Amino acid sequence: MVKSSSSSQNAVLDSLADPSYRKEQDSKAMSKPIQFYFKNVTEEIIGPEHGLSKKELDKLAAQIAEITRAMASERAAGNLPYRDLPYQHQTVEKINKLADQFKGRFDNLVVMGIGGSALGNIALQTALNSPVYNLQSNSQRTGPRLFVIDNVDPVQFGAILDFIGNDLERTLFNVVSKSGRTAETASQFLTIAESLRQKLGNDKLKDHIVATTDNNSGTLRDIVDREGFTSLEVPDGVGGRFSVLSDVGLFSAAMCGIDIAELLAGAAAMDERVKSEDLWSNPAALYAAIQILYYRNGKPLSVMFPYSYQLKDLSDWFRQLWAESLGKATNLDGEEVFTGPTPLNALGTTDQHSQVQLYREGPNDKVFTFVDVENYDQEVTIGPSGKVDELSYLSQRKMSELIIAEKQATEYALLQSKRPCLTLTFPAISAHTVGQFIYFFEVVTSYAGGMLNINTYDQPAVELGKEATFALMGHEKYRDLLSQIQKTCQIDKSYLL
Repeated sequence: MVKSSSSSQNAVLDSLADPSYRKEQDSKAMSKPIQFYFKNVTEEIIGPEHGLSKKELDKLAAQIAEITRAMASERAAGNLPYRDLPYQHQTVEKINKLADQFKGRFDNLVVMGIGGSALGNIALQTALNSPVYNLQSNSQRTGPRLFVIDNVDPVQFGAILDFIGNDLERTLFNVVSKSGRTAETASQFLTIAESLRQKLGNDKLKDHIVATTDNNSGTLRDIVDREGFTSLEVPDGVGGRFSVLSDVGLFSAAMCGIDIAELLAGAAAMDERVKSEDLWSNPAALYAAIQILYYRNGKPLSVMFPYSYQLKDLSDWFRQLWAESLGKATNLDGEEVFTGPTPLNALGTTDQHSQVQLYREGPNDKVFTFVDVENYDQEVTIGPSGKVDELSYLSQRKMSELIIAEKQATEYALLQSKRPCLTLTFPAISAHTVGQFIYFFEVVTSYAGGMLNINTYDQPAVELGKEATFALMGHEKYRDLLSQIQKTCQIDKSYLL
């Protein structure tokens, strides 16, 4: 029997793309440690002007040991609760049980949140589920479609409302806010609640809403108690940017089939690696020391450059973690310092063609962190070149070989321009290794904040913008602020072209 042209094409594609490739990999790679390579920031590789010496780093060893002891003390006193999130076994049981209760009832899960209430959810989904997860059928997906609404852009929000509008009975909403006062999340929630009331009736509201909020007080907590919504907890003392390994990020992950126990196991494994007071045996301490030393030496920009589409949103998550934690006007002694390295992100190989020109020939003011992968989830064989001799070097090669070569080529080019490069290598992308990555950078951030002598865990500069939004939207308590905003922001038409 002769195959149709479409089935022939499918057969060719099946031969090129092997979805079972991951199963053939060493299963131990899924839980092996991610590795940190730092030789390419040394003077041996990029010279004394831009490279670091062991002597320079050794000078930071005593400070690192002091910060390590201080963090251990703070943790023992209960003042660093994010450090204990990997060990919340009862939370895993609670969330998995809730996800099981919802299993099969919903085709869509909509997370409403912003900043730390959203970025972690997005990062986990991108890293650990298929890039076409939402396009798969119900039988193919490991859970409901996931939409994370992290903005109040009316086009984005309206489009999602239109998409789920006729399927509200099969849609679950997770509103995530510590206080419930955040204007973006509150507006999303009010709109969704009204849609549910109109289409399903007020008595059905609680069947479609899970609220992740403060356990004891706040606007959203009051609503939860009044309406009887299912609720999860934003843990005390854990800021949004450190909260992905709590209920904030674990619920949507579990709903979409991600192994949250393995995620936390990976974080716990990393915890054991980052407790040492010795700079040279603690990867988080060494990474932070390198970054802050370069920051002090005139390289204030830190570029994360993952060579995996799956990891691209983890670099977005890192960007918030670094910026909100380390950008501070004053230090712990009350002195004005206006400190903090600026995080940037790029995606390999895409941004080789959009940013590397600047990175090689622009100011040498950046530190690069490549993130690469040894074993990709799927393999694709590049098609034959046929009679095109110029492309024969690609013919029948693995696409994973190409992306690995692209990373090495870009790193080589940057090193030729004396640009410092670090590398974090995933043995494979799994819940375990993603948990390692998240916890690694959370601890890195604590070390960096300690070295800068700042409060790593507050975000005072964010509040004025929130209050200004309240004023502009007519909040009664902010009338005085409104007049100041109007005076400052009034358009002077003589400057308008």
